[in-house]
Amino acid sequence: MFGLWRELSWLPHNMMKLKKGKGTDHMQKRPNTKSSHFLATHACENTLQESGTTALFFAAQQGHNDVVRFLFGFGASTECRTKDGGTALLAASQYGHMPVVETLLKHGANIHDQLYDGATALFLAAQGGYLDVIRLLLSSGAKVNQPRQDGTAPLWIASQMGHSEVVRVMLLRGADRDAARNDGTTALLKAANKGYNDVIEELLKFSPTLGILKNGTSALHAAVLSGNIETVALLLEAGADPALRNKANELPAELTKNERILHLLRSKEGPGKNEFGSTLDR
Repeated sequence: MFGLWRELSWLPHNMMKLKKGKGTDHMQKRPNTKSSHFLATHACENTLQESGTTALFFAAQQGHNDVVRFLFGFGASTECRTKDGGTALLAASQYGHMPVVETLLKHGANIHDQLYDGATALFLAAQGGYLDVIRLLLSSGAKVNQPRQDGTAPLWIASQMGHSEVVRVMLLRGADRDAARNDGTTALLKAANKGYNDVIEELLKFSPTLGILKNGTSALHAAVLSGNIETVALLLEAGADPALRNKANELPAELTKNERILHLLRSKEGPGKNEFGSTLDR
């Protein structure tokens, strides 16, 4: 029980009472069950901060599973929201607290909770690279392709962050390999821009689009701009076309002065083409 009291020590003081330890000069903390009951059962109406956070939210965010279970013993609600739409499940998922996520789901937390920008628990876990939480959420019915309002899907954010194992699991669970954000960028383009070759390799197993995207550029253009020769080579070997022009009518070769990358691009050009992709005079 003392371990639980230590975990509760970070909670607001009105949830705790102090009692004098027998035969000692120190004070010991114990849960104030009356205050705990009030905060748990009236959590949504009586939040602890102006931001709308509750005791359950704090406990979930910090990963204090014993505290979460304790609060549920007094009827804590999983439905309370912060000003940005955050719930206990979203907080636990964002910080990768697997035991807390399990407890919250067992107590009826909504797997489809979203921040007001549309981010789901799965999105937040994908952003952090928390593979065990991701597997649990997916097996509990989370929508693998649910995007934020800006069109960013969990696969996209995992690719941007370089979480190749997360990308692999999501693709196997049916993630749309070509899902584009509102600005037209895809997971492959973002990984190419960042030089995350492990992520690119996972995406290539599912044959993503290598051509010009709706935003007028390609993953190869992005890789050339980033200057990562290994990324350029990976995309070329997968079949990316160095003769494709972006919306500015630029070839990938026109976006770099790196001789090694230029040589690589030229080696993949078709017969009868010069380094700018135009047909040679005969």
